[in-house]
Amino acid sequence: MFHPLELYIGLRYTRAKRSNHFISFITLISMLGIALGVTVLITVLSVMNGFDTELQHRILGMASDITVSQYNGPLHDWAPLAKRIKNQPGVTGVAPYVQGEAMITAGGAASGVVVQGIVPAQQGNVSNVGHHMTTGKLSALGAGQFGIVLGKELANYLGVGKGDHVTIITPDTTVTPAGVLPRFRRFTVVGVFSVGMYQYDRSMAFINMQDASRLFQLNNGITGLRIKVKHVMSAPEIATALNGQLGSSYWVSDWTQQNSNFFHAVKTEKTVMFVILFLIVAVGVFNIVSTLVMVVTDKQSDIAILRTLGLSPRRVMRIFILQGTIIGLIGVLMGILGGVLLSINVGTIVSTIEHIFHVQFLSPKVYYISQLPSHLEWSDVWHIGVIAFVLSVIATIYPAWRAARTQPAEALRYD
Repeated sequence: MFHPLELYIGLRYTRAKRSNHFISFITLISMLGIALGVTVLITVLSVMNGFDTELQHRILGMASDITVSQYNGPLHDWAPLAKRIKNQPGVTGVAPYVQGEAMITAGGAASGVVVQGIVPAQQGNVSNVGHHMTTGKLSALGAGQFGIVLGKELANYLGVGKGDHVTIITPDTTVTPAGVLPRFRRFTVVGVFSVGMYQYDRSMAFINMQDASRLFQLNNGITGLRIKVKHVMSAPEIATALNGQLGSSYWVSDWTQQNSNFFHAVKTEKTVMFVILFLIVAVGVFNIVSTLVMVVTDKQSDIAILRTLGLSPRRVMRIFILQGTIIGLIGVLMGILGGVLLSINVGTIVSTIEHIFHVQFLSPKVYYISQLPSHLEWSDVWHIGVIAFVLSVIATIYPAWRAARTQPAEALRYD
């Protein structure tokens, strides 16, 4: 498409004359504007991808890929059902659980808490909370021993540690000769966990499933079954299949239903940030238009001479399209390089800044994650680079068309 002459002149025009440093400066600004926009866009999308991946990993580490419960109350005789579910394709683990809300007290402190009764030996099949123990082990939750494992923030709020005692008070009541009294039970703290999400570390506690069944008066029943699948994205499909097989007496839900609003909000924010930050790229692209218009104005006599020597308007147009394309290509490549390097090292850079200035950008009490994660997806890099380059090429059309319309006689009249 481009002949050596157009390539030579286009490359030459990329650098203005020594007497006109302003055009060279505007050309440099155009390159840097596109580079900055692409760099920021790649970095921000990588950070948002990191947030999405990290949140999904942490939430699914505590929540269930799929949950099966019964509509009309506790689930009894659950072992055959668990065996049946475990034989389903794609299912890697099944574990029973009991869950209820209560109040926990220690000393003069009190707080609401979500109490989850588990079978310690089976909990690892559906959850990774056992890998986040800071003190003690889940295996210490023996049946009938009334031990409890608290989240780190909850334990700090109550001022308790391993070996201390707490009291669980449930909403259920007991009728006694003295009147109606709330049900309560004393537990011994046998461990503390920290998954890095304030939502869970501040409001969750684990006890043995048999102790939980007694505490919430379920008569050896359970709240439901937690199911782990091989691929989390296949959870909705497997849940639909289970719902059809188990019948209408069971309620089957997957993680996309339980956290749909949250993940939808993250996806929406990512889209909005893409649109907003792409305006930076648009500014750089607009600078290409202004740069080429000034170059065309500055090179009027040169263009006229080229026309008199037999250069066609189409070939003149190609010169300036090539010049703008070179500016855009260099800017995009610089932006991709900067964005990739920054995305890979953003965690280290932020940690260094926090250490030097003794600040914390993401407080765990405010945000779900206290560290800045980054996950670079090459598909995002490819899409951003292609779109920015295509816009750069489109931006050259009007200045190139204007150059092609130059009339030699008019341009050389006063030269």
